[in-house]
Amino acid sequence: MLHSLKILLSIFILFLFGSPASIHASESSLPACSINNDSVPDDDLADEELDLLDEVGDSENYRIADPVKYWNITMYHFNDKLYFWGLKPLTKGYIAVTSKSIRSGVKNFFSNIATPIRLVSCILQLKIKNAGTETARFAINSTVGILGFGDPAKKYYSLKPKDEDLGQTFGFYGIGNGFYIVWPFLGPSSMRDSVGMIGDIFLDPIFYVKPREASIGITSYKTVNETSFKIGDYESIKAAAIDPYEALKDAYIQNRIKKINE
Repeated sequence: MLHSLKILLSIFILFLFGSPASIHASESSLPACSINNDSVPDDDLADEELDLLDEVGDSENYRIADPVKYWNITMYHFNDKLYFWGLKPLTKGYIAVTSKSIRSGVKNFFSNIATPIRLVSCILQLKIKNAGTETARFAINSTVGILGFGDPAKKYYSLKPKDEDLGQTFGFYGIGNGFYIVWPFLGPSSMRDSVGMIGDIFLDPIFYVKPREASIGITSYKTVNETSFKIGDYESIKAAAIDPYEALKDAYIQNRIKKINE
């Protein structure tokens, strides 16, 4: 029964979005680094990176088509300057005036209200147990956790958030990455994940905040708060790479494959 449902959902998704070109196997190895830890609590970041390091030697290596490389390199340099000249100084100032406990509470709050993204993705992937976990987390954290600023679901019930999104859902149904694309402000992506990101935006309650300027402001604050837990990660990747652009591209695709396979 579940197998039949999976086939039907796959056909439906392919009908709506088409099937981008599949990613190709490569003989070269990929850098063992992860750059997408938004849904992972800060005390779990090191564990996730170590898990990725352990899996690299045993996993198949991949590469992604890069037909718009000139655009991507331009956007990479734009985002690089934006980080060092804007986001990083702003985040350091934010860290200076807020305690880690406050920033952790804010991070928990934003993670809680983003439950619809993870929940819908779990349901579409037929991960019923994970969908139940997300539902229970939302109920517990929205009440006992005081609107999600606390995370008693994890602390007392060992219910951890499931890192799922629509891009991963498409990958679950065998839809390939398509080609690599770097978006201004948003960073590395693929055509498949870009379509998924649009769907995630419509599932995010912040999108429906009015006026639009308020929604943008809240999203910007969320970005600064999340960055406060990751200052130094990007710098480490750049320092360790001969070609930072290629290193970030390989790290992105490797991380996405890992998440889809989980």
